[in-house]
Amino acid sequence: MLLNLLTGIAAMLVCLLFQAIFVGICVRQYVRFHRRHGLLLGPLQEIALLAVAMLLAMFGNFLQMAAWAWAWVFVLVGEFADFATALYHSAVNFATLGYGDIVMSERWRLLGALEAANGILMFGVSTAMMTAVLTRLIRLARPEPLDGA
Repeated sequence: MLLNLLTGIAAMLVCLLFQAIFVGICVRQYVRFHRRHGLLLGPLQEIALLAVAMLLAMFGNFLQMAAWAWAWVFVLVGEFADFATALYHSAVNFATLGYGDIVMSERWRLLGALEAANGILMFGVSTAMMTAVLTRLIRLARPEPLDGA
C-alpha cells in the first residue's frame, strides 16, 4: 500500500505541475489579449477567448490522463500492456466515471482511487479558471454596478 501511495502522490505532483502550467498559460494569454485589444470586447472575441481557455484546460487535463496511463503509472507498473487500454482506464478514473469494465489488479487498485481524487481536483481547478474568465467577461460587458435588482 505504501508503494501505491508514493506512486500516486508522485503522479499527482506531476499533474499539479501540468495544471499549473496550463492555468498559467491561460491567465497570461488572457492578460495579453486584454492589453492588446482593450477592456471592451466584441461577442466574437469573448467567444474566442472562452473557447481558447476551455481548449487549453481540456488539453491540460488530457495530458494528465495520459501521464497516469503511460509515462508515469499504469504501463510502467505493468498494470496494462497497451497504452490505449491504459488511457481509457485513466480517463474513466480521472473523470470519476468509474465504469468498472476494466479493473486493476488488487495490488495496484488504490491508484485508481488516487487518480479519481486527483482528477476531480484538477477538473475543479479548470472549472474555477473558466468561471474566473467568464466572471471577468460579464463584468466587462456590464460595467455599471447592479443595485440588487
